[in-house]
Amino acid sequence: MSKFEIPKTVNPDLDIERKNASFNPDEMAAFFWGKQEIVEMKRMIEQEIYSDLDDPLTHEFASYEDMASIAIKHAVAATKKLRAIQDRINPGGSEVYPTLMGGPVGAALMPAGNPFAVHLVMFTRALKGQGTPEQYEKFGRRADNCEIIGTFAQTELGHGTYLRGLEARADYDRKTQEFVLNTPTMTSYKWWPGGLGHTCNYCIFVAQLYIDNEAKGIHMFVVQVRDEETHMPLPGVHVGEIGKKLGMNGVNNGFLGLKDYRVPRMNMLMKNQQVLADGTYIKSPVSQLSYFPMVYVRCMVAIGNALMLAQGATVVTRYSVVRRQSPIDENEPEPKVLEHLTQQMKVIPEIATAIAYRLAAANLYLLYNQTAKDISRKDFSRLPELHALACILKVSCSYDSTFGIERLRQSCGGHGYLLAANLGNLFATATAACTYEGENSVLYLQVGKILMKVWADVLEGKKLMPTMAYFAECAQMTQFPNWTGTWDCLVKALQFACVGATRVAHRSYSARLKAGQSQPVAVNNTALELTKAAELHGRVNVAGNFYQEVVNGKGKDKRSPQFQKVLENLLELHLIQTFFRHLGDILRFVRVTENEISALQVRMEEALITLRPDAVAITDGFDFHDKVLSSALGSYDGNVYERLFDAALKHPLNKKPVPDFFEKYLKPFMKENAIKAKAKL
Repeated sequence: MSKFEIPKTVNPDLDIERKNASFNPDEMAAFFWGKQEIVEMKRMIEQEIYSDLDDPLTHEFASYEDMASIAIKHAVAATKKLRAIQDRINPGGSEVYPTLMGGPVGAALMPAGNPFAVHLVMFTRALKGQGTPEQYEKFGRRADNCEIIGTFAQTELGHGTYLRGLEARADYDRKTQEFVLNTPTMTSYKWWPGGLGHTCNYCIFVAQLYIDNEAKGIHMFVVQVRDEETHMPLPGVHVGEIGKKLGMNGVNNGFLGLKDYRVPRMNMLMKNQQVLADGTYIKSPVSQLSYFPMVYVRCMVAIGNALMLAQGATVVTRYSVVRRQSPIDENEPEPKVLEHLTQQMKVIPEIATAIAYRLAAANLYLLYNQTAKDISRKDFSRLPELHALACILKVSCSYDSTFGIERLRQSCGGHGYLLAANLGNLFATATAACTYEGENSVLYLQVGKILMKVWADVLEGKKLMPTMAYFAECAQMTQFPNWTGTWDCLVKALQFACVGATRVAHRSYSARLKAGQSQPVAVNNTALELTKAAELHGRVNVAGNFYQEVVNGKGKDKRSPQFQKVLENLLELHLIQTFFRHLGDILRFVRVTENEISALQVRMEEALITLRPDAVAITDGFDFHDKVLSSALGSYDGNVYERLFDAALKHPLNKKPVPDFFEKYLKPFMKENAIKAKAKL
């Protein structure tokens, strides 16, 4: 048999899971995506845009050069499709285009990666948010219309998260009213911007501004790097691709060097700071405004990585009720692998974690939008809080989604290692977020330093940011109240542990300052304690947000009793799992007995068993189209083995019965060995 037909029916093992669910997955979909109208629009759009997509395996078998071409083809097609829908349903809006160019829909439309991603997420937004109205008219409108394609060239070969260390220079020339841009060393070359390699013809170039050789800090400059007609690099520009990566190889990440490259004075983005014609420098009212484009990306990372973890959980949950292996009772047939408690522990907590981060990321995005409105009114009061929350959620979500997807992949055995499972691509995309837009350890330290200030404010009785308010409450407790094991108790235990870790870090930090260490040295020597406090603050935010949404959420009264019970079971599992993950941290500050810990262990096992019958329905409720999942293991119909064979037979090596390497290498090698063997007889 040379071909295996994929059945038109649903695998009976998966079908029975759906029939036995305790609630309607559509209710989960509305909860997960925000409201029913969003789900309906999403489904309508997906039905329209996925009908003519290329086989996602096509680019996997392509050469690197062909993959780049395929990625551009897909990006152009996706742009046209989504723009047409946006213009039809809500001209001037953004809920379809450019929003859906990222996330799950974008991944389905552009499986090799999106070479327009940074253009859409950072280049156009920076022109609008950091440029003057005149600069937006000159560059922004053309960028929004894709007449020009740009990127955000900040990271350098030798410097990333430490922006003050960037080496690229912009020297102001009063005589010509131009900036002279240079990357004076090899390490000052821009390195990593998406689309910079061969896709973009413009970029925002982030450099240290110098006036009369006096440093003024980092600033942004609009730079044309390629001719708009020929696409040839302009004189003084050295640009290209950085090479193959762990994943997203169609994104066309690039390098850029500039040599005495001149741009007009008005090419510096001047909404918040200016250089006048005579060289007078006018400083920004708030220095953090320069970093606002990065804050947005960190919000997007939290949302995107939560969705990637949910995709992985969907694939593996479906596979786990189709795959049968290893009898629990030797006298019984092989069960679905999800019947094994160890498999439940690998899979179901990741479902809960994905939901927890989806909710936390949605709240972060609301804060971002509110802060953006405040900034437009010159109110910068919530910018520090947004910065802290965006940092910590970017870190914790990228770490946890990367860990979770890899755990899920391993739970599929060998089949999870196949490219056709698509778990490897999910992992590669998720783990990239651990280092871009702020390396995670550095961001942990930034939050740790913010917590030092928060603790100092607590000691002085100052008002705290809303997301830090629990510090003041916990600081008033001499010890943790009696242990009850309730959800509220579990959240408060995390809060108490975080405040305790912050207090200890502050004590160590202060002692080092008193011993004569400089502030930077004291921070470095307290780094492990600072990052621990920051990590716990992230856990507090995610767990507390999940708790509030399930127990006191605005939509609670509209939920069916069955769905509310499922959410409560997921909350129970998430809180207890988080407790065990940080048991050592909690026990350092909270007295919990062995019997109380054992009771939580029993509750966790019971939560797994209770959620097990609804696992498929919950992940169905994530509402991911098969084109998004792109997985032989996780399709809605559950026909795993047929789809694995179908994927295998598409491999170029299977196009002919005898590969070219047989006659070229293998046959001569075996013949040579046979001749040598005969000669010895």
